[in-house]
Amino acid sequence: MEQLEMLRGVGTFAGKPLELTVFMEEQGHVVEGVLRVPCSDYWYPILDGVPCFLRGVLRPDLEAFAARNGLKLPVEDAARPEARDQAKTNETFSDKWRRFKNYGLEPQHGEFLFDWYSKKFGLKDQSELPGFYRQFNTVLEVGPGSGFNSRFIAEQGRRVFALDISDAAFTTFSNTKHLPNCTVVQADLMDAPFDDGVFDFVIADGVLHHTPDTRAAVNALYSKVRPGGKFFFYVYRKMGAARYFCDQHIRDAFKSLPAEDCYVACESITELGRELSKLNAKITLEKPIPVLGIPAGTHDVQRLIYYNFLKCFWNDAFDYETNNMVNFDWYHPHNAWQHSEEEVAGWLRDLGVRDYVFNNSNPNGISVLLTKPEALCAFS
Repeated sequence: MEQLEMLRGVGTFAGKPLELTVFMEEQGHVVEGVLRVPCSDYWYPILDGVPCFLRGVLRPDLEAFAARNGLKLPVEDAARPEARDQAKTNETFSDKWRRFKNYGLEPQHGEFLFDWYSKKFGLKDQSELPGFYRQFNTVLEVGPGSGFNSRFIAEQGRRVFALDISDAAFTTFSNTKHLPNCTVVQADLMDAPFDDGVFDFVIADGVLHHTPDTRAAVNALYSKVRPGGKFFFYVYRKMGAARYFCDQHIRDAFKSLPAEDCYVACESITELGRELSKLNAKITLEKPIPVLGIPAGTHDVQRLIYYNFLKCFWNDAFDYETNNMVNFDWYHPHNAWQHSEEEVAGWLRDLGVRDYVFNNSNPNGISVLLTKPEALCAFS
């Protein structure tokens, strides 16, 4: 049972070794089963190949599962208030990754996305990505989405653990189940089922700002990195005044919509991005506009509006539905915090991190690559 062996290799789940009971197996994977806490009535289900460690309000309805397998539902702890807040954001991403299962797996997607990863990591180009990943033996990717990057890392021969709180976990499993060195779990990153200090590399790309507290999420994942290991995260940058106003105004209108209605509402914004992109027009500003955060220089018109006034994403590498999904991804989540570099640097100082870089991969976000100190010093 490679799944369980992989999981055992990174911890004992808060000091409690788990016992596996298999109800259904397929092609070397436990498709349905439970992981039991010894000397306890508590168990975690394995659903459609994915161990689920969600608790409280985040836990899926397991009545049918329990009845089918002759189990008694365990008594749940009271959910923390933050978990209830997180559940609202999960609705967005569960819907998104049920719809867009091949995102990043199409050749035209990979060219764009892996080039972006190379910029986020401060590499020369994407030809350096395989070597970058091969320096790590154990990798935790949080928020894998479709699993395209988890799959790529696993293909480099690394042991990969992909963790997602939403139904993206099942999409990732579907796209990586042929790789015995990739294990997917559904869990809250604030309650991750791994011991501290066990991963050589932890990556959370565009995830932590969708939690109730970005800083707390950074701290939680940082604890999973071994001393001397690396941690990468990408969070939204606080944008200029006009763009920030539009972001908040549209989110307030869209985030309460059912997902299907929000996709429809985003279509006009996606169309604007497409038509502006077709112009292929540029303007040059001799003077910056500091009050709006607009620098001097030559600007593509679509990018000028996109970065400074309204997120109207468009990229010719994607079809219309995928472009619209990117705009949906921005406007529909319940939580979508923006931060400044000064703010993030303060978090790192408080963690005792001194070895880090901000790689400016695009104006919308902050890419952070850090190395955890071998031994933390005491700070006054």
